Amino acid sequence: MNGLDLREGLVAVSYLVAATLFLLGLQRMASPRTARSGIQWAGAGMVLATVATFFVPGLQNFGLMATAIVLGTVLAWGSGKKVAITDMPQMVALYNGLGGGSAAAIGAVELLRWSDAGAAPSTVVLVLAVAGALIGAVALSGSVIAWAKLDGRMDRRYTFPGQQAFNAAVFLAAVVLGGLVIHALGVPMVVAFFVCALALGVLMTLPIGGADMPVVISLYNALTGLAVAFEGYVLGNEALIIAGTMVGAAGMLLTRLMAKAMNRSLASVLFSSFGASGGGQAIEGTQKPIEAGDVAAMMAFAERVVIVPGYGMAVAQAQHKIWELAQRLGERGVKVRFAIHPVAGRMPGHMNVLLAEAGVPYDLIADMDDINPEFPNTDVSLVIGANDVVNPVARTDPDSPIYGMPILDVNTSKQVVVIKRGRGTGFAGIENALFYTDNTRMLYGDGAEMANALVAELKALDGGAH
Repeated sequence: MNGLDLREGLVAVSYLVAATLFLLGLQRMASPRTARSGIQWAGAGMVLATVATFFVPGLQNFGLMATAIVLGTVLAWGSGKKVAITDMPQMVALYNGLGGGSAAAIGAVELLRWSDAGAAPSTVVLVLAVAGALIGAVALSGSVIAWAKLDGRMDRRYTFPGQQAFNAAVFLAAVVLGGLVIHALGVPMVVAFFVCALALGVLMTLPIGGADMPVVISLYNALTGLAVAFEGYVLGNEALIIAGTMVGAAGMLLTRLMAKAMNRSLASVLFSSFGASGGGQAIEGTQKPIEAGDVAAMMAFAERVVIVPGYGMAVAQAQHKIWELAQRLGERGVKVRFAIHPVAGRMPGHMNVLLAEAGVPYDLIADMDDINPEFPNTDVSLVIGANDVVNPVARTDPDSPIYGMPILDVNTSKQVVVIKRGRGTGFAGIENALFYTDNTRMLYGDGAEMANALVAELKALDGGAH
């Protein structure tokens, strides 16, 4: 075996090991208990695949590659260390978009190179290059819009008459231009194709409301993986093909799970505006305020308490104080559990990340299907920052935009306390009937401040003991 064959063999073996690490890492990410090690395993696989790529025969521009890797590592490390936990959804959306953009860039470079050379590869390679570029460009521009919405830099929803027909026309134009690029390569045609593809991602995401963002983020994650796999085939790189396929499959599965958790089809997410109609029956009654001391006493003498966190807890950075509150109650013999809705927060698993950061044991965290039968036997449900995922109109009002969406049945608890800054609606813009029920009391104020006040009141009940 000559030196060239040996290098190719080592690269192939390295890619196989990297793929195995990707697969094992992805499997471990499925559980909160092993997610951290899963990320480490997948990261090790990516490092191995990156290093192995430097030994691919015929590779050039080592200096540019090394410079890009160093710059990307430094910037990602710095931003990752500084980003607030409340900004995690934005970071995920942005980084996912960059992945799609990288795939689109590969397609652009190859298409322009073939145009300049006046020679095209096989039709299959051309089709995959165009398809990967289209999907990657949509994921890039769509993710940027999702990031802007999540970060508050853009209104949550933009609509105009005939929007879906216009979007369909832009999609058709992108497909036609892609077909023309395949038929006859040319720089102007390639540029026009990418302009249409990027515009399509923007237009697709503009009308999507905030409540659908977990689904949108996971969908664009799937599209990024698919684009990477296609462009990996174009480059003949097995690592990209395997990694992209895994990410695409996982992202599509997660998208289905998120859509199911909201009882919405993917088509309704993409082609309708969630909560835009403002429909639904009028809600009667008044919101009834309560003081922290009364809430503390209510929970201190309860047998079962369920805490339901939402995005408002992340905004208030209240997870540590809420866990301290739970520990205080546990010391008094109160059985405390945390209930997580699949789409609580702004991205899949957002609440799990928050609670893990605070040190909440995994066995105290229950998902929706497990905890819902327990609510009727729950003395107090404490809702902090959650809104749409506990709104009972999803079960009772056929005219409501969220009708049919599975929710946490906190309204069936004996008593409900909601910590909320004010009387505004949730991220979906829908009034919450839970806040007006006879067994619900509203503890108005910042989540962290109210949690701190509850801890202080519990200490006072215990005679100031620490």
